[in-house]
Amino acid sequence: MAILEDPLRLVIGDKAAKPLEKALELRAVGDLMRHYPRRYETRGELTDLASLTDGEYVTVQAEVAKVTSRPMRNRRGSIFEATVTDGHGMLVLTFFGRGRQDWRERQLTPGVLGLFSGQVSTFRGKRQLAHPEYELLDAGEDAAHAAAEYAAEMIPVYPAAKEITSWQIARSVRVVLDVLDVEDPMPRAIRDRHGLCGLADALRGIHRPVDWADVQRSRHRLKWDEAFLLQVVLAQRRLAAAAYSATPRPRTPGGLLDAYDARLPFELTVGQQLAGAQIADELALDHAMHRLLQGEVGSGKTVIAVRAMLQVVDGGGQAALLAPTEVLAQQHYRSITEQLGPLGQAGELGGAETATRVALLTGSLGAAARRRALLEAASGTAGIVIGTHALLEEQVQFADLGLVVIDEQHRFGVEQRDALRAKAGEGRPHLLVMTATPIPRTVAMTVFGDLEMSTLTELPAGRSPIATHVVPAAEKPHYLERTWKRVREEAGRGRQCYVVCPRIGDGPGSVSGPDTEDAGQADTAQDDAEQAGGGRPPIAVLDLADDLERGALAGLRVAVLHGRLPPDEKDSVMLAFAAGSVDVLVTTTVVEVGVDVPNATVMVIMDADRFGVSQLHQLRGRVGRGRHEGLCLLVTEAEAGGKSRQRLDAVAATLDGFKLSRLDLEQRREGDVLGAAQAGRRSSLKLLTLLQDEDLIGDARKEAQHLVEADPALAGQPTLATAVRVLLEREQAEYLEKA
Repeated sequence: MAILEDPLRLVIGDKAAKPLEKALELRAVGDLMRHYPRRYETRGELTDLASLTDGEYVTVQAEVAKVTSRPMRNRRGSIFEATVTDGHGMLVLTFFGRGRQDWRERQLTPGVLGLFSGQVSTFRGKRQLAHPEYELLDAGEDAAHAAAEYAAEMIPVYPAAKEITSWQIARSVRVVLDVLDVEDPMPRAIRDRHGLCGLADALRGIHRPVDWADVQRSRHRLKWDEAFLLQVVLAQRRLAAAAYSATPRPRTPGGLLDAYDARLPFELTVGQQLAGAQIADELALDHAMHRLLQGEVGSGKTVIAVRAMLQVVDGGGQAALLAPTEVLAQQHYRSITEQLGPLGQAGELGGAETATRVALLTGSLGAAARRRALLEAASGTAGIVIGTHALLEEQVQFADLGLVVIDEQHRFGVEQRDALRAKAGEGRPHLLVMTATPIPRTVAMTVFGDLEMSTLTELPAGRSPIATHVVPAAEKPHYLERTWKRVREEAGRGRQCYVVCPRIGDGPGSVSGPDTEDAGQADTAQDDAEQAGGGRPPIAVLDLADDLERGALAGLRVAVLHGRLPPDEKDSVMLAFAAGSVDVLVTTTVVEVGVDVPNATVMVIMDADRFGVSQLHQLRGRVGRGRHEGLCLLVTEAEAGGKSRQRLDAVAATLDGFKLSRLDLEQRREGDVLGAAQAGRRSSLKLLTLLQDEDLIGDARKEAQHLVEADPALAGQPTLATAVRVLLEREQAEYLEKA
């Protein structure tokens, strides 16, 4: 008997196992069992030999009339031919072999009745089936009944490769199923509660189904396996995280947080107050907070993070804010120091008595500034330290790290998160993770399943509405002309505009290509068949800025921004734009997150079809942040009615980021959401789909939570414990860590 962990070569032999490993990376019995059929075919109704047509797949019932065998002319081997008849017509069955085919001659003797399936072709004026499948009928067998069964049998079609065909995979699967002995990892009580069949039945049912009901029953059980195992791992992580000790940081009356709240020029929304209260309560506990803060674009997540950081500083600790890009880190630094005012100016003239300091640490800092930032972090002078991956470097030390805030979680792996946590010394710092855009519930339960969640749904008061329109530049060029006129009009009113391009372009010190600092570029959704411009390169920042300065926007103050500019130049461009010294900023998606310029009212996105729904929604959120209404123009050459245009129309039709997050999940490859750093790898989730199986995932999460709370080490479920271990040893561990 074979178990799922056995090497395939020991069960099916080296010859069959080698192509499975080389072409499909299937090494163990379990790998092959989880290589599920793509679809199923049936042989179909019996076909009259007189009505055969070239190219069609047929099943015929016929009697062998005569057989011949002859050697091949130009190479070793033989050709065996059997001529069959159904009384109305004749058909030749042709078999090629490397040697003699005596065994086939003994099977297919004249007078034998059988069912034969294959694709019809014509050779030298005769209709034939080359290498047909067949099943011989006993003389006393009910031929009509046998034919009906044979025609209705479901044939699995597997994802295959050049080196190995679907039917070869099916043959190996049959060999394994005949000797497979599996223990079911799903506890019996859970199977009974949810009406699930056993694992052995599910594997046989998906690979060798009797009917469609068998397929559906098996798929449902195997989806449960995928969801349940993942949720058990996440439940164990949540339980382990709750056991980590942390220094309690309760709110201090009369401290920095109270002074900050008094400075705020607006009232917190109800959602902000509730999320803030949840976080404040958890920071006061003696075990580490692990919380995800997600919400609508512009819903005020950063204010919540600042309030949490100040509570920790009031409690004698420090807070680190990790941002994915230098532009965003610098933006956070400017924004937070401005919000704090004298509260962030400890040791400076005019600084408040209880003030702290805010330090910025990025890879491009000069030596003197870097030394100063390192010293402020290590000595505890800086209560808040903001930075990029530079914060993870070994020489960065903290006096008492009490809170880690991670912005744009999908761009960081758990190992990076842990590297920053490790700087806290004994115990663990509290953790607050923020996402840039809303995420569907099922993504929250899987990708972020080891975190508790707070959600902000309402926008702060004073935010202006944003109108969004699709600009079909190829169909209506005058619409594009009107776009640039509108930009000029806004600039004439003293307002500012963004123009976003998908590529940097060619120029001094810049290589053609996407923006390397923009990790969000991996989020781009492109429909290969519908790329704008008939294969032309995407519009580039450097090219377009030059064209606009000499043409449609001549006389306006135009600046460029992208990830390859020197850091001090990037900073000066952003400062100039924020100060109103630049009318139009032509940029890549480095402005996608966190950039806050209330005077900016227009967002023009060139080749908008080359961006994903979430990216478009995030970019749109850069305007309408002040008194004036925002306008977002999605410029595209994608054809009307195609998927790309439908996606843009959907973005234009709603400002609801939660609706758009579901659309994003529908239209992108699911692996992009689940995979390592959104690279598209799906690892162990073969059948589960995040939108269609939302209820199933929710049920699996509840069952996993109850089970792990009662038996954290799964001591009473050894088979489940083994399945979890195997899952983590496979690439699932990478999926969990990187997603």
